Amino acid sequence: MKAVLHYRASRGFRAALAAQAAAAGVDAVVVDETDDAGFAREIADADVLLHVLKPVTAQMIAGAPKLRLIQKLGVGVNTIDLEAAKHAGVAVCNMPGTNSQAVAEMALTLMLAVLRRISYLDPLTRRGDGWAPDPDLVDGAGEIAGRTVGFVGYGASASRLGPVVEALGARVIYTARSAKPEVAAPFRTLPELLAEADIVSLHLPLTPETEHLIDAEALAAMRPGAILVNTARGGLVDEPALLEALQSGRLRGAGLDVFAQEPVDPTNPLLALPNVVVAPHMAWLTPETLDRSLTVAFDNCARLGSGRPLVHQVV
Repeated sequence: MKAVLHYRASRGFRAALAAQAAAAGVDAVVVDETDDAGFAREIADADVLLHVLKPVTAQMIAGAPKLRLIQKLGVGVNTIDLEAAKHAGVAVCNMPGTNSQAVAEMALTLMLAVLRRISYLDPLTRRGDGWAPDPDLVDGAGEIAGRTVGFVGYGASASRLGPVVEALGARVIYTARSAKPEVAAPFRTLPELLAEADIVSLHLPLTPETEHLIDAEALAAMRPGAILVNTARGGLVDEPALLEALQSGRLRGAGLDVFAQEPVDPTNPLLALPNVVVAPHMAWLTPETLDRSLTVAFDNCARLGSGRPLVHQVV
């Protein structure tokens, strides 16, 4: 069985992939996401595509006549042409829960980094001006203790993070498709949460129903001085509306690991704001997450080879 990892993998990732592939008896090949010719060549006789971020198009699927499984290393499958996969008889699986710890930790990192103005203070300090900051920006710093953190979506990552921010002195509220009896935190409708939370953290998938969920109206409903954190999907947020809310000072800041266009355009005006902390869709990416993900992926490869039901099949 041949599997193609379509990703710009680090040396550590390649080593982990090679070790687990060898143990599973799988021929694993790594192709950089920028190498279109190499991908077309390697996917032509592949049984499995290990998909990370670069969208899987109908054209890619058509160029892989032996393909039987697209295995998402992560949760969101919005980057896969599911109809094309279904039409071609290619199974699609994801792996909920494998990256929850990493995403929870990154969401906390972004909350604290925005509150403490890290994206402003880091370069200031490096150039020798750390003791001469803009007083107004420093006045905008703060602590998470005493604030209300509102989770939009309360799945695996949010449920890990909720008790942590409570331990730091924050109050937690959440919204979801319905109230969860097992969650002690108060449930709110989305409008109620936006009006009450000092920090709004997004933890839900991108679907036609959730696209631009945080639009100009939602941003206007947030508390003055609130913070928005997004480690989920860029399409959940109307970026021009977010830019206006940040520039006007209505929002204190934003922590963004995801963007509507990825890789993010370096001319995106959000990147120039001192009250925005950014990362390149890497909340999920830790060696621990990769080890868990590869274990699930090669278990599904074994299941595929033996004809057993696949784990977390979505198509």
